[in-house]
Amino acid sequence: MKQNEKRRLELLAPAKNLACGIAAIECGADAIYIGAPKFGARTAVGNSIEDIQQLCELAHTYGAKVFVTLNTILYDDELQEAEEMIHELYDAKVDALIIQDMGILKMNLPPIAIHASTQTNNFDLERIQFMDKLGVDRIVLARELSLRQIQKAYETVEAELEVFVHGSLCVSLSGQCYMSQSTGGRSANRGSCAYSCRHSYTLMDADNNVLIRDKHLLSLKDMDRSKWLKEMADAGTTSFKIEGRLKDTDYVKNIVSHYRETLDKVIENDDRYERASAGVVTRSFIPNVQKSFSRGQTDYFLNGRDLNISSKDTPKSLGEQVGTVTRVGKNYFELNMTEPLNNNDGLVFFNAGNHLCGLKVNRVEGRRVYPSKGDLPTNGTTIYRNYDHAFRMGLEKAVVKRQIKLNILVEEIDSGLKITSTDESNVQAIIQVDTAKEPAQNAEKANSVLVQQLSKSGNTPFIVEAVENRLSAPLFFRAAELNQIRRDILDAHLQKRLANFAPKPQKRKIDLNQQLDKEHLNYSFNVSNEKAREFYSQLGAKEIEPAFELQQPESAVVMTTKYCIRYEMGRCLKYSRPVVTPDLKEPLYLHDKRNSFRLNFDCKRCVMEIISEKFEG
Repeated sequence: MKQNEKRRLELLAPAKNLACGIAAIECGADAIYIGAPKFGARTAVGNSIEDIQQLCELAHTYGAKVFVTLNTILYDDELQEAEEMIHELYDAKVDALIIQDMGILKMNLPPIAIHASTQTNNFDLERIQFMDKLGVDRIVLARELSLRQIQKAYETVEAELEVFVHGSLCVSLSGQCYMSQSTGGRSANRGSCAYSCRHSYTLMDADNNVLIRDKHLLSLKDMDRSKWLKEMADAGTTSFKIEGRLKDTDYVKNIVSHYRETLDKVIENDDRYERASAGVVTRSFIPNVQKSFSRGQTDYFLNGRDLNISSKDTPKSLGEQVGTVTRVGKNYFELNMTEPLNNNDGLVFFNAGNHLCGLKVNRVEGRRVYPSKGDLPTNGTTIYRNYDHAFRMGLEKAVVKRQIKLNILVEEIDSGLKITSTDESNVQAIIQVDTAKEPAQNAEKANSVLVQQLSKSGNTPFIVEAVENRLSAPLFFRAAELNQIRRDILDAHLQKRLANFAPKPQKRKIDLNQQLDKEHLNYSFNVSNEKAREFYSQLGAKEIEPAFELQQPESAVVMTTKYCIRYEMGRCLKYSRPVVTPDLKEPLYLHDKRNSFRLNFDCKRCVMEIISEKFEG
């Protein structure tokens, strides 16, 4: 850690829409990231300025933040609209803007904080340091970086570091995937990815020998780094990011609650860290990441290379393993259950042809399962549950409250009362109440009523922990008067918090007086408009190719990935050089029914490149 630095650790949650954002805040998120009305890298989940503004007010109540994604590349005819939208977002009190297109930095921007999206390809240390020198407030690191690489970045930059901890994985380095564009005209850099990496492929060698047939060779398991939050914090992570802007409210509730619990334990056990927002969360369910969408778990290079990070058999959610089939009847099967099943659960299994099959549980009698319809599994088949009906119903009906601890002090002044509220963030509000001082006939009852009435918080974000009465003598108050005093002080405190946690101007100023280390920029720099071209020209670029989407080359690197098929096969020339088995006859190819891709293994950089080629048969 940097010397004498006490860091606030931020749990950053995704929001598909306002409802998901509210759920994330209620479950303890310190920050939310949500799509702008347009240009937010998820074309299906744009959000109105009004909804974003409402989410900002809720978040700022707890000292939490709202970041808006405007992280697609832009075309020239979209620049003005994007600039106007940024000003609208600033007026809506958004805390930061997450961007990919460098042309945005040449716009007339309000003083809003800028975060460099993972789409800006923050993979190499040189690129991370370049972003830092530009003056962005935060850099969203590539998912592929290890703990050691995160720490190296932390030691050499001033910007905050945001790192993914959970969710679906893009196999390509972010911002460097053009496969969807090359095969179907749907640009990942424009928010319209067709998820070509989740398709099935056949791997062939240079002599057209089939090495692996019809497997999802580019489909990865899902990230789960919940066991490594302490190590990530120690390495310099400020923001722990959950992926999932396409996920539903139940997913957000479950995953955010799990990481809130886990991150709180890190903070409680290390006084170098503190929470980034306020409020104690109580909920009526126990979070369990196994109950939400999952293709299996991987820490994804956090601790170095590891085998079995792909989900070759299916790109769909398997969920949790619940048992093995021990007997099959006419319309039922029996399980050696490791988890109890419930009516309406969704089960999946691989059949003899290794295809994923699904069943819905109609009823359960002991170890015997009666599915509603579908093919039955055979003896010895492993059964998974990817939909836990009871758990999901519990999530839908769950009562979740996030409340800010508050103390109230009652003092006497000449004109009546002075009421002071102080919360866990040391935010303080004061009101004065002009009132006649009527002596109480029953001192004990008067004090009890005053404390009781001012302790109620009702449907507010506060929980009153203590009321201190410093009146010189007991006074009589009508219940209606005390209720009004309580409403006034809680409202005053809410307004004080909203003012206190309003967005701060950007900490760092964008500095375009930098120098690139290269003069020729190819399509991988994603220059799709004149402002982006101006940006790179100002930094010294002489030749600037247009973005892939504007030229669509027939043969090109359409994906660069740290995930390596050779390594997964145990045939890596660097880490697992084969001793007995002969080496592979390269180049290797991936084929589906319409496309062919050549694989290039760049062992010096330790990455795999996927190159589009015309399909010959």
